[in-house]
Amino acid sequence: MRLLIIGSLGGQVGAASRIAMQRGAKVIQAESISQAMDVLRSGQGADVAMVDVAFDIEQLLAAMKAERITLPVVACGVETDSRAAVAAIKAGAKEYIPLPPDADLIAAVLEAVSADQDTLVYQDPAMDRVLQMAKKVAASPASVLITGESGTGKELVARFLHRNSPRKDRPFVAVNCAAIPGELLESELFGHEKGAFTGAIARRLGKFEEANGGTLLLDEITEMDLKLQAKLLRAIQEKEVVRIGSNTPVKVDTRIVATSNRNMEETVKSGKFRDDLYFRLNVVKLVMPPLRERPKDIDVLALHFAKICAEENGLSYKPISAGAMAALKAHNWPGNVRELENTLHRAVLLAGGDEIDVESIMLMGTEGGTGAAPGTGGLVGRTVADVERDLIIDTLKHTLGNRTHAAKILGISIRTLRNKLNAYVQDGVTVPAPGAGELA
Repeated sequence: MRLLIIGSLGGQVGAASRIAMQRGAKVIQAESISQAMDVLRSGQGADVAMVDVAFDIEQLLAAMKAERITLPVVACGVETDSRAAVAAIKAGAKEYIPLPPDADLIAAVLEAVSADQDTLVYQDPAMDRVLQMAKKVAASPASVLITGESGTGKELVARFLHRNSPRKDRPFVAVNCAAIPGELLESELFGHEKGAFTGAIARRLGKFEEANGGTLLLDEITEMDLKLQAKLLRAIQEKEVVRIGSNTPVKVDTRIVATSNRNMEETVKSGKFRDDLYFRLNVVKLVMPPLRERPKDIDVLALHFAKICAEENGLSYKPISAGAMAALKAHNWPGNVRELENTLHRAVLLAGGDEIDVESIMLMGTEGGTGAAPGTGGLVGRTVADVERDLIIDTLKHTLGNRTHAAKILGISIRTLRNKLNAYVQDGVTVPAPGAGELA
């Protein structure tokens, strides 16, 4: 884990950083918010930032947001400074660590906040076959293309590849190509020089350079603009990038893993994806099976999510009743593992007895709880636009407002989803609020 400490290394903050290093963290230190931003722009990267509450945490988070830098922030301060702790959490800090530091507490908080949630929980032979193949190719620097429906765990397998490769001690950097506007994605990947465009207030290294020596995940790569695909192809072929505003190429050693929830061959035939880039990425292809084709994973994943969600919400663990498990197994899971996780999250919150019963299981496409999905008879007489709107709103409710998850379940880009939601709001339709940490 890479830990960015913002504050003086003297005193209690320094003691906390030494504990983190003893627990295996690689520590980078910055004396100020501006210096911390320089570190983050430089491509050194970090998994977590730990900030002294003496600093303006709201200013730090605003500066990171302005430059599209996503990083969990943990505040720390003297144990008696309760007002500062509350202010830090309100400003957006994920956790607060009281000082003087407790070794076990620091380890637990940093592990929880920085967790990639990359634990692969599976039991079905279909999933085992994918992971066995991933192990075989992990040692190679060859590009890997991972395809499959939304919510099947493509990013988890990408992280699995990295952990089992010789690059495991180097950075794993993920870029969601669907979540970043096209005009900004080039800068995100290749970096830019100061003044290269409006808002480029300082030089920033791109994700290729940040992942140098490690692995770069290009998530939902089929959402990338064709012009940028050409630049990406050149970067992969030549193993070098040119920052926006510069003419100097920079050599990089970065393994590329790309994912898509689309049929890549059809996307290439339609002219929406370059065939030469497809062949460059498709050296090894891993196809993720949907959850409905992994029946043995439903039990083990449901139990896993029930425990995790109970812990996250400070609730005691409740077993899943036989009736509830039967309902889970009977469902088709169009949203796959992500849908199962959200379903168990709701069930944990709704369960009132000693176990998670069938009444707590609210499945997408059913009336209130469990049951058969409705047919098309009730749709006759309604416009396609009305049906689409209701589907989008219901899916957002299902994902607890998380736009990214909803877009993946719906099979559309995050940009398309946001445009539709903006139109609904203008029409006076009530739209579920964004999930925590997401933009509207």
